[in-house]
Amino acid sequence: MARKEDEVRPNNALLEGKLIENFVSLQKVLTNLAVKLDSLSGQISKFLQLFEISAKSFAEKTSGGGEASEIQAGSPALANKIDALLEQNKTIARGLTLIEEKLRGNLRF
Repeated sequence: MARKEDEVRPNNALLEGKLIENFVSLQKVLTNLAVKLDSLSGQISKFLQLFEISAKSFAEKTSGGGEASEIQAGSPALANKIDALLEQNKTIARGLTLIEEKLRGNLRF
């Protein structure tokens, strides 16, 4: 009986070592993913700021001569494209929110 116990202990120790190694690797991957998501969030924030600046500039240019209504009346394609962009933006925001919620759930032990 003593021999079987001695054989089981090294296997258990080896298994525990591999489990610890895998757990540490998983933590590194999750940390890296969290850092990359944080970076992506910052980039999207800058991208949204760019849209805000563009919208303000567009509004300032068009508010002077009433060109905004002319552009919408004369070019419904532009208005449609802007609407499509807004919908895409909402979809991307929802997706990022879901990813963040999933990651935050996985990072809690």
